[in-house]
Amino acid sequence: MIAIAGAKGGCGKTTVTLGLAKALADSGRPTIAVDADRQLPDLHTTADVDREPTIAALDGQTDVASVAKGVPGVPGVGVITAQRSGETVDQAAVLERLDYETADVLVDCPSGVGPDVVEPLAAADHAVVVTTGTERSLEAARTTIDAADRLDISIAGVVFNRCETVPDELAAELDAETLGAVPDRDSPLVDDAIEAFQEVAKDLRGVTGSATADTGVPQRPDRLPTGVVGLDRLLGGGVPCGGVVALEAPPASQAELLLYNLTATRGTLYLTSERSEATVRNALASSPVEVGNPTIRELDSDAPLGTATELIENLPEGANLVVDAVDPLETIGRRDYVDFLNVLAERVADTAGLAVLHCLETPSATDGRGVTEQFADVVVEFCPERDGVDPGLELRKFRSERSPDRYESLSLSEAVPIERPTSDSPTRTQEGD
Repeated sequence: MIAIAGAKGGCGKTTVTLGLAKALADSGRPTIAVDADRQLPDLHTTADVDREPTIAALDGQTDVASVAKGVPGVPGVGVITAQRSGETVDQAAVLERLDYETADVLVDCPSGVGPDVVEPLAAADHAVVVTTGTERSLEAARTTIDAADRLDISIAGVVFNRCETVPDELAAELDAETLGAVPDRDSPLVDDAIEAFQEVAKDLRGVTGSATADTGVPQRPDRLPTGVVGLDRLLGGGVPCGGVVALEAPPASQAELLLYNLTATRGTLYLTSERSEATVRNALASSPVEVGNPTIRELDSDAPLGTATELIENLPEGANLVVDAVDPLETIGRRDYVDFLNVLAERVADTAGLAVLHCLETPSATDGRGVTEQFADVVVEFCPERDGVDPGLELRKFRSERSPDRYESLSLSEAVPIERPTSDSPTRTQEGD
């Protein structure tokens, strides 16, 4: 958890919070930006999201994914808005709860160094201090650094906001490393501001130790990483924003581990058609792979398409959608199933999210499977270990482009790749779209 702090009001803490959230999310790590300013909250305005529900909704058992609002056009970032006057929140408890989420958490702190700042600052592992290139703002930055030192909070570095370049003479006056400078723009989400925040994020990862391993997966702003490194590498960076993936696998293959791993990347709506919510929750809790805290909903066995459609229509911005398994829906009348897939594809495209349909390969596969494959942008087959070949993923269809690598080996127990098949190993190659 990283506190974005600065004693001087108006130095740009909210701008830096949102800009860094996008930069961190672009690297494949879901990010939650929390407005902890009780007096002058404005993260919701900068991010252009609804104020309700606020952080007060988390002072209980409400799912984080249902409170964190997606930022339009910024996949992988969720915003938790500040409480309203009259709402009572145990902010320390909520922040502690968020610290256990599988996401980077950025806390937009109030100005000053009073009691309202101490609570979010003390909850953080590191602090980023925001200042502008003025002597008055610099003096306020010194005050913030001193306050963090007294709380024994590590200073990750200083960001000079509204500066085209780092003012070296001013930076030398601060007892902290400089992470970079961000130009003065109307929005932190315009091109040159994004580039500046990406540079800051690189240095920030190095300081906080949150740098990701070199997996060979390219970082692309037009792709959503699935968290399954082998699949992301196979697709050249992940699934295009708004894409639909059909994951085909034998029933006994344990391919659901890949679905569980997917929940760790960003907020996820997990629709289960056959197992109960408690069964899925228990499976996630005992999973050997990294998982998140998805919203799990059972589909009505008498009207699964209606239940699924209603839930999907409320899918938040930039979220994952998992349908596990899609087989019972494929057995319903073709016209109704096509209508459902149209709703799903349109909603995922509108929210710039990612949908994964778990397709079990069974002898009784229906004609609906062909419809599923037709609608999917990506069709991937999970191949269990056999004949001495490691478990892997075969790319059978990729609507956006051809991929030079058609097969990727996986270590299923960790859901990460171990090695590609050698020239002596049998590979499975088919032409995609």
